Amino acid sequence: MAVPAIAAAGLVIAATSGSASASGSYDGCPYGAVCIYNNGSPDSGIESGGIYWSYGAHNLSNQYGNHYVVNNQYGGAWVEMCTGYNGTGDGNEIIYGEPYGDSIDLTPINSIWLGTGNTYPCTPP
Repeated sequence: MAVPAIAAAGLVIAATSGSASASGSYDGCPYGAVCIYNNGSPDSGIESGGIYWSYGAHNLSNQYGNHYVVNNQYGGAWVEMCTGYNGTGDGNEIIYGEPYGDSIDLTPINSIWLGTGNTYPCTPP
C-alpha cells in the first residue's frame, strides 16, 4: 500500500513485505521494536545493540552502507532517519510500522527517532 509523501519528511515508506511470525516478530525483529541489521538483508541478523524500544532519539555510530531497518512498532508508530545526532538534521526517510522493513543507506544517518503522531523532529532535506 503506497502512502503519499509528507512535506515534513524526505521520503515516506509504507507497505508490507517480509515475514511475520505468530509471536509478532517480523524478520526477527520483536513486536513493538525497531531493529537495525548487520547489512542490507534481513538474513544478516540484527546487529549487536540494534533493537530499539523507546520513543525519542537514538544516536548511531559507525553505520556505513546499506542496513536493513525494520519498524515492528504498533499503533501507527514510525521511525525517522536523521542526519544529525539526537534526532536533529535533515529527515531522510520515515518508515511506518504495521510492520515494514527496508534496506537503507545509513552512511548519512547519525540518529533515528521513534515516535507517533504527525510531528516529525527532523527537518526535510
